[in-house]
Amino acid sequence: MKLFSKEETKAVLLIVAVIIAFSCPNFITSLRRARDAQRKADIGSIYSALNEFQSDFGSFPLSKGGKIAFCPPFVKKGTIVLPDKDSSISDYDYSLCEWGTDSISDLFDPSFPPYLKIIPQDPYHSKGRDYYYLSNGNRYQIYGSLEGKEEDEYDEAIIKRNLPCGNKICNFGKAYGNIRLDISIEEYENEIRSKI
Repeated sequence: MKLFSKEETKAVLLIVAVIIAFSCPNFITSLRRARDAQRKADIGSIYSALNEFQSDFGSFPLSKGGKIAFCPPFVKKGTIVLPDKDSSISDYDYSLCEWGTDSISDLFDPSFPPYLKIIPQDPYHSKGRDYYYLSNGNRYQIYGSLEGKEEDEYDEAIIKRNLPCGNKICNFGKAYGNIRLDISIEEYENEIRSKI
């Protein structure tokens, strides 16, 4: 059996190199789009869970430092306690929920199925990306940072707010009701009051 000649080997390697050169950018783009699709799905899951939670409890979990503040341990008057079914959500201070670890659940009834088993974390969490949550109990905004500027949900107005989605600036999100994402909840509530 005769092996390839030098010229034939060079030709085969050149063809393989051209194939790789043309397919590599498409492959990288498809991976980025998959991560952005995951981010959109994650924000959608959190959005649905928060709305279900609000329909049961009458308010949304508060936020602190861009995280959901509704996870154990529970503190009442400076002491760590178990939640009491006869109390209301506002009677307790809660710990911050960790993306990718904690759940959104009924803390007063552990047998009730969680609203969200695990709060999602950004696909690039290991590279410093995170989601960002803001809430005053009556309204909320949840943000993420898409990699692709051509995505429909990518919003330059949100970027101007300079909210940190980990080590990136947030550029898309969802909010309760008609709240605009390019202003704070307080600004939105002031707009409503001024129209009354």
